[in-house]
Amino acid sequence: MKRTLTFILILSSVLLVRCKEEKPFSVQVVSSEMTRNPDGAHLDGLGGKLKWNYTTGLELKAFLDVYERYGDENIFKYVDGWYDSIIGPDGKIQTYKIKNYSTDHICPGRTLFSLYDRTGKEKYRMAMDTLRKQISQHPRTSEGGFWHKMVYPDQMWLDGLYMAQPFYAEYTRRYETPERRDSCFSDVLNHFLVVAKHTYDPATGLYRHAWDESRRMFWCNPETGQSDHAWGRALGWYCMAIVDVLEIVPRETEGWNEVLGIFKGIFDTLPEYADPATGMWYQVLDRPGREGNYVEATCSAMFTYAMLKGVRLGYLDKSFRKEAVKAYSHLLDTFVKTGEDGLVNLEQCCAVAGLGGKDNRRGDYQYYINERICENDPKGIGPLIWTSLEMERK
Repeated sequence: MKRTLTFILILSSVLLVRCKEEKPFSVQVVSSEMTRNPDGAHLDGLGGKLKWNYTTGLELKAFLDVYERYGDENIFKYVDGWYDSIIGPDGKIQTYKIKNYSTDHICPGRTLFSLYDRTGKEKYRMAMDTLRKQISQHPRTSEGGFWHKMVYPDQMWLDGLYMAQPFYAEYTRRYETPERRDSCFSDVLNHFLVVAKHTYDPATGLYRHAWDESRRMFWCNPETGQSDHAWGRALGWYCMAIVDVLEIVPRETEGWNEVLGIFKGIFDTLPEYADPATGMWYQVLDRPGREGNYVEATCSAMFTYAMLKGVRLGYLDKSFRKEAVKAYSHLLDTFVKTGEDGLVNLEQCCAVAGLGGKDNRRGDYQYYINERICENDPKGIGPLIWTSLEMERK
């Protein structure tokens, strides 16, 4: 009897461990981040400071997607708690200033659609309307592309397509008048075409980080207006923006097939620039294997997510599925580690990179490879969660 009881206890322990191990990986990542950060105001190293920040919004959007798949109310409360704190009863967003005209400040609004559906809080709808007002007033290039920010006049960065277009597309689908809907959808897609036209590098088949229409910035080529390099995360943002927006915008919209063609072309080219040893992609994407360059987690997660979702939605051929699954395996093997505390960590993330600004960022090779590297950056955690959710589909 004693031996039987011992066996049952051992078996129960094994099953408990196995159940823990079989918790969906996306849930494990969210649980780890919520353990490290007691509330949303602590994400991205903000230490409890409320700031309307694209990085926080990005990660919380991924959290909410996990909640909608698996239903843990603690996750929902975590996400809603941050938005409820930073948006006042009148819909005013703390720390947000429309006159800054930053595409980054539109990105956190994506999560509000689902929160509004689930809570009915009118202040969330008012906040979305404020962001839509920014879109209507946002300064543009001569061909209709949003400036990245007011402080970066005449410039389009690939990053900015993810910051603004998915929100713009979803708002159009939900709330725009029928008379204006088609033109707004066309406007959404035009941004992808404009930035592709001006950042494409025929020598590599990739797209450079940014373009200055005025040709005034010290970092740009005076003839093309392009920055020097294809930065991994910039193109990762662009790929995620395309795959998310094409899902929202009707296929019959002018420009839809052209944007799809850009997406396919990117994934036909990307394998040439992957690291042969890890299968992952480099910080400076167009200089694979060069001394000092390194495989970088955030762009690798973004490319893997966009590829998996692209296959699922039929934007990429089914033959890409095998490569996408392999990329996910490489992503986990290369960048994901479990600490002694049992928490999941994403290593080797570029903390930030940009062009110009107060630090006079030149965007040359040495600049990119010497930017700070960190772990568990929201710009990597969010795509890691979405990539895992794609893998966890039946």
